[in-house]
Amino acid sequence: MFKKLGAALLAITLATPALADPVLGLYKTQPGDDGNYGHVELYQCGSEICGVIRAAFNGSGDAIESDNIGKRMIWGMTAEGNGAYSGGKIWAPDRDKTYNSKMELSGRNLEVSGCVLVICRAQSWTKVQ
Repeated sequence: MFKKLGAALLAITLATPALADPVLGLYKTQPGDDGNYGHVELYQCGSEICGVIRAAFNGSGDAIESDNIGKRMIWGMTAEGNGAYSGGKIWAPDRDKTYNSKMELSGRNLEVSGCVLVICRAQSWTKVQ
């Protein structure tokens, strides 16, 4: 009996990475008007998806300092299936505004959009890890 239980626990442990949400990982944001962009890490926070700014870069790809590194950018996002996520919030550092947000994953590309009343913005992010 213990051998069967041990084998079952081992199978579950080995399968756990395969069960990870495909949106999890590190993404390069779309460059802003100044050419700067960031890396945002999406991670599991309870039953939701959250994201934090991990790095900032200039248009040449050189790392730059930013007060936004380490700040939460996405929170409360829930998976709907088929690569769709909604119900979350996204903070836009360039305008210091928070938007109701949704995301859609297609391969390594993540379409991120958010709206405040009738004002909406969208970006395409690319998975780097």
